[in-house]
Amino acid sequence: MNLGQPLGSVTQGSLSEGLEVRLHPDVLVEDMRVGKFLVVEGMKSRFFCMLTDVCLGTSSQRIVANPPLPSDDFMREVLAGSGTYGTIDLTPMLMFTPESDEPVFHKNGQSEHHGVSGLASFQPQSSSNMELLPVKTIPSHFSQVYDASERDFRAVFGWEDDPQKRNFAIGQPLDMDVPICIDLDRFVERSNGVFGKSGTGKSFLTRLLLSGIIRKQAAVNLIFDMHSEYGWEAVSEGKQFSTVKGLRQLFPGKVQVYTLDPASTKRRGVRDAQELYLSYDQIEVEDIMLVRNELNLSEASLENATILRNEFGKSWITQLLAMGNEEIEMFCQEKRGNKSSIMALQRKLLRLEDLKYMRTTCPHNYIDKILASLDAGKHVVIEFGSQSNMLSYMLATNTISRRIHHSYVHKAEKFLQSKNPCDRPHPLVITIEEAHRFLDPATVKQTIFGIIAREMRKYFVTLLVVDQRPSGIDNEVMSQIGTRITALLNDEKDIEAIFTGVSGGQALRSVLAKLDSKQQALILGHAVPMPVVVRTRPYDQTFYTEIGDVAWEEKPDEEVFAAAQLAQADLGF
Repeated sequence: MNLGQPLGSVTQGSLSEGLEVRLHPDVLVEDMRVGKFLVVEGMKSRFFCMLTDVCLGTSSQRIVANPPLPSDDFMREVLAGSGTYGTIDLTPMLMFTPESDEPVFHKNGQSEHHGVSGLASFQPQSSSNMELLPVKTIPSHFSQVYDASERDFRAVFGWEDDPQKRNFAIGQPLDMDVPICIDLDRFVERSNGVFGKSGTGKSFLTRLLLSGIIRKQAAVNLIFDMHSEYGWEAVSEGKQFSTVKGLRQLFPGKVQVYTLDPASTKRRGVRDAQELYLSYDQIEVEDIMLVRNELNLSEASLENATILRNEFGKSWITQLLAMGNEEIEMFCQEKRGNKSSIMALQRKLLRLEDLKYMRTTCPHNYIDKILASLDAGKHVVIEFGSQSNMLSYMLATNTISRRIHHSYVHKAEKFLQSKNPCDRPHPLVITIEEAHRFLDPATVKQTIFGIIAREMRKYFVTLLVVDQRPSGIDNEVMSQIGTRITALLNDEKDIEAIFTGVSGGQALRSVLAKLDSKQQALILGHAVPMPVVVRTRPYDQTFYTEIGDVAWEEKPDEEVFAAAQLAQADLGF
């Protein structure tokens, strides 16, 4: 199929339902893939569209009732294009209408001004000389449909080296080797999500995004690395065992690793990792509410936790754990607490002593060290090592994020008062995994992450949520997700959740359901001009070189295998 060859003609459609295109006889239906990027040339406007469905049609029921024999190639060729034909459904995403005095260049090289003339060969040089607009109309009957060219992709998605934008190439179209870029300035303006079922490459997608943010200096990152995949090297997906480089190795001067399990981090060979500990006086009742299911706490126990917090202040957990039966009984008589509920709370909070990073008191505030790193423009990865169970992850993540958000609120208020650019905080992106555990409807109002998601960029803090069950996330929070990068999902509820708050999402459901299980994703939202399906950029040696890293040295297989065995033993496998 030659570039510039028309694929078909628009036969019918509507603004709400999309366009139906009848393919020309010489166009093979099997070349039309869901998610393909096509261009419709109208009389006055150019429409950028996504292919959402492929169909077969016949001009007569007699052909269906009496099809040609498998060996009758001649009859099939006679019927092709007239008796039998293919159709595709397109959803227009963007349109471009040139000014009336702009010339159109046709295939014969002649130019003429727009009136009722066609746009058959209009090829914009870049997005800087054209304004892409939301679709407000549709092309006329028999408008021709073309494959999108490299110039079309550049016009819509820009290019990575654009000096006026922080663009980052996230992948390529399904059938072309042209970079698809996301605008990182717009990406960090709002909270974003990486979704997909297990094994579809969410972690690799997240590494790509984080690498782009670091390289382009769009924001600073705080990454809660549940499975120790982002900071240092991790096991690559695939049949053959190999490892990929972590952010600390790619950007040694820009990324700082903190660990809640120093022994595990040391065994994995992570260099210069900072130890991180939390004390009981840093834990609020709201943090305990988040992990109530993990601790099996009743509503009465949580109510009595509030009574204890009001009486003892920050030291309420330390005081509770030190209490005997007589002291609890006396406290209940004086403060109208419930003895059995407080004793149950005490018994279940003893589980916190099993967390390696918990201390009765800490010599200094480790969270202040994280804030100092963020203020210095460094990106922070917090590794959990063997402490990656949900109780440990949710408690530490919520406790640390709440205090950092509180600090950012003060900084933002100071900046708004002073208007001094020196007081402007670095935009912060907080990355969390298993996001539905923090943002489900039952707990979203008790976590700092629900507040951050609803605030958008008011205090310069946004989220990057990574999850395989988007249906578990509160609808209000999902509607605030600016950019959604979604790999394959099979569950209907999860697919429906992806399009919460998205206009025209129904037409994209079939696109999402037809993605390959590896290295394909649907990108839609604030950071891209229109939804697009991409083959995601490989996270490999070529990528390391492209972002400026040339010092990657492969480990010998024996050393890699030994490190993997240690990591698996560390996780209890």
